[in-house]
Amino acid sequence: MQPQTWIFLRGLTRSSAHWGQFIAEFEAALPARVITLDLPGNGLLWQEQSAASVAQMAQWCQQEIQRRGIHEPVGVLAMSLGGMVAAQWALQQPQVVRELVLINTSMRPFNPFWLRLRPASFFSLLKLALTGATPQAWEREILRLTTHHARDDVLQKWCEERVQRPVSALNAMRQLLAAARYRAPEKGPQVPTLVLAGAHDRLVSVRCSEELAKRWGTALYLHPSAGHDLTLDDGPWVADAVRRWRDSRQGAA
Repeated sequence: MQPQTWIFLRGLTRSSAHWGQFIAEFEAALPARVITLDLPGNGLLWQEQSAASVAQMAQWCQQEIQRRGIHEPVGVLAMSLGGMVAAQWALQQPQVVRELVLINTSMRPFNPFWLRLRPASFFSLLKLALTGATPQAWEREILRLTTHHARDDVLQKWCEERVQRPVSALNAMRQLLAAARYRAPEKGPQVPTLVLAGAHDRLVSVRCSEELAKRWGTALYLHPSAGHDLTLDDGPWVADAVRRWRDSRQGAA
């Protein structure tokens, strides 16, 4: 079977570097060719201005894959803010997005703000912002909030990424406002969609993924012990979940 193209999108202020070894795990589990995109303002594009809306981010993704010469329909796997962008992309370009995997995302009007960002996590991050915390302090706290399996090697790599490709405060704010303002439609994209979530997400309540899957009538797989960064906590589980979901659809067909 020929590998199919998958686009990976990360969340708020995060970059392709934060996927770690998951790309290899995913390509090993499926016949897939993974292409990671950094949204403007993040990662390799840290010097560019972030878009002011999720719709603009989705339009940028479409233009970027065209620029790279990708013309076949693609699967999109996305986390958090990236999930909003992926869903909007599928709504705008259903002939381009073949299938969607949304990880620990949350959207208005389905979820109130205190579930979309847990208050304890918000105040923890706000404290870091107000005190001018070091890159190591930032990344250590993000690692604590997003994973249940923190590792020193991951922390070091994340610190290096923050130092080498710092996301500006203005770009972080533009991304945050874009996520806060985005309003999902009552009816989801007309493409096969899988929602994945970690039952012990400290950053975003798992109820957000549950409600999204219920409203849009999608498949929902819950990891019993993982946190927000599900691909870091248990990448092989995520890859196997996608493989099983695709196999079940083929079997039903």
